[in-house]
Amino acid sequence: MKYRTESDSMGEIKIPAEMVYGASTQRAVNNFPLSNRRFTRPMIKALGLIKWAAALTNQELGKLDSKLAKIIAQVSLEVAQGKYDAHFPIDIFQTGSGTSTNMNANEVIANLANPKLGSKLGSKKPVHPNDHVNMGQSSNDVIPAAIHLATALCIQGDLIPGLKILEKAFSKKVGEFKNIIKIGRTHLQDATPVTLGQEFSGYAAQIKKSIVRLEQALEGLKELAIGGTAVGTGINTHPHFAKKVCEKLSTQTKIYFREATNHFEAQSTKDACQFTSGALKTLAASLMKIVNDLRWLSSGPRCAIQEIDLPTLQAGSSIMPGKVNPVIPEAVAQIAAQVIGNDAAITIGCQSGNFELNVMMPMIASNLIESIELLASGSKLLAQKCVLGITANPERCKELVELSLSMVTSLAPVIGYDQAAKIAKEAYKSGKTIREVLTAQKLLPKKTLDKLLDPKSMLAPATRQSSSGGKGDSK
Repeated sequence: MKYRTESDSMGEIKIPAEMVYGASTQRAVNNFPLSNRRFTRPMIKALGLIKWAAALTNQELGKLDSKLAKIIAQVSLEVAQGKYDAHFPIDIFQTGSGTSTNMNANEVIANLANPKLGSKLGSKKPVHPNDHVNMGQSSNDVIPAAIHLATALCIQGDLIPGLKILEKAFSKKVGEFKNIIKIGRTHLQDATPVTLGQEFSGYAAQIKKSIVRLEQALEGLKELAIGGTAVGTGINTHPHFAKKVCEKLSTQTKIYFREATNHFEAQSTKDACQFTSGALKTLAASLMKIVNDLRWLSSGPRCAIQEIDLPTLQAGSSIMPGKVNPVIPEAVAQIAAQVIGNDAAITIGCQSGNFELNVMMPMIASNLIESIELLASGSKLLAQKCVLGITANPERCKELVELSLSMVTSLAPVIGYDQAAKIAKEAYKSGKTIREVLTAQKLLPKKTLDKLLDPKSMLAPATRQSSSGGKGDSK
């Protein structure tokens, strides 16, 4: 391998010749050989956009020569577009401020800019990574701003659209299944009837509410720490720098970003990240409930519930011919588990704001983005390869309704709870249905019995007649 030599405040160091990062980055590569986890596309994009906006802002404020600003902005956009991701090799588990990664961006941009201006790679002239690319900034405000920027872009651009696809898929099934009556279940035991459409409406509502929670989380993420520099005071930057950077980022991303209302909060805490992670964890828990329901409802195909069929996607066993498993729900359940685990790490990270700086930001950023990306892809997969292809088994649903001992519930207001309980016990003991026991005992006229045991009458609150003969309140 060929090398070149660059230097920083700590002296000279060899760098692989084909890499465009600099000495500070190489030291971090050498210092943190901890995992194969690196910052992914969203964070590198965010860093590129921030450096782009900063260069143009410093030019407008008369702080940066227009020629240098133009080339820095041009290269920064190329970084944001993903042309140089291979030159961001630093491990996630590094200095807690993310200084190594901020310097990685500064060095890549400077080393790409200088040859375009006729200088040698690594010369730091005329564009210096600290003096020009990092002008008016600190790692301590750039990295938290990049986390918010990257996370907001991922949520708005990928996760919420994915959830809307999933919500629409469930809503479609609500319409398809609205007239299919099935037995309800509580405690994994038979309960009173519901429609399959009602059951699926609950899933649609869970997803819809998760979208609302994420939109609430976005409001906190739209506040950027940029402009606080080292500790939140804004030392070495222009008083209008942060506002102008946020304006440019808003124009570029179509998301309205604004300067943090309090820079000390923005840099010493990661509360907005914690709130966002909580919304992601809630979504993960919702998905876990939903996919487990789908697995149970489709269990069988002959010796379990089997009220619905999931799409057949692949063989389920290497030893049992013909076996088919609920592979998509199982994959999404694992995603949910990973997101819940990520939230635990994020929670610990967000507690680590020591005085004026949080020192677990790279890990927080990595886990947040991974959770968003997993949930986005998992939601779309669940919608497209599972939910849209679900079919109902109406005859099985009808069969289980008739078999259920909970059908006796509708008789309790007529014959009393204790008598109804005796009938249920007799049905269970004898292996008969509630209808068969009541018919044999002749407790009620057939017409009354048929009306009381009609599952359609059990799908909504009963309506009582008022004293004036009109319809009263439902209860």
